[in-house]
Amino acid sequence: MRRETGAFFFMSNFQRAIQSPCIGICMLDEQGLCEGCYRTSHEIASWSLYNDEQRAHIMDAVLPAREGNT
Repeated sequence: MRRETGAFFFMSNFQRAIQSPCIGICMLDEQGLCEGCYRTSHEIASWSLYNDEQRAHIMDAVLPAREGNT
């Protein structure tokens, strides 16, 4: 079995997790949404448990819709 070494192997196989949308303004409004990132308290608490597909859905669909309604 051949073992790959060097930066090329590392960079080509490196997968980045989708980061949190938190911007450090952590206060819930009357609707229960964070005033900074528009996530619910459940979404904030569960973020580290979500897979990349779930995170991408929240980032790409859910949060922009919420932001547009504020």
